Order: sequence, then structure tokens, then C-alpha cells
Amino acid sequence: MSEFNTGQPSTRRIQKVIQEKGAVQVKLISGEILQGKVLWQDGDCLCLQAEGDQDVMIWKTAILYLKP
Repeated sequence: MSEFNTGQPSTRRIQKVIQEKGAVQVKLISGEILQGKVLWQDGDCLCLQAEGDQDVMIWKTAILYLKP
């Protein structure tokens, strides 16, 4: 399990996106692109509320990029 380091800029940026409840685009290393709102994150995963109110838990190691 990864440590949740709130001092990292990437962690702080995702927390800001969560607080602002803004939409994001997430591209996975598989090539799939998901859109929605980030509900929460921990050291290993983030939860995206995708279109249709479907919650998707994504391992951070599977993310190519996250675009607010």
C-alpha cells in the first residue's frame, strides 16, 4: 500500500480538484479515456464519478494523465 503523502504537488492538485468538484478527463495506460468528477483519493487509487453516476475506482498506476 502506498503512503498518502499530502506534501506532494500531485496529491495537493487532485485534492483541489475534489474540493472544487470540477470535471476531469482521465486517460488510462490502456488508452481508455474517462470523464467525470473525482470523489476521493488515497495513496493507491482515486474514485471517479463517471457519466451516468457510475463510480469507478482507478489505480493510480493505471493513469497516463489526468486533465482538469
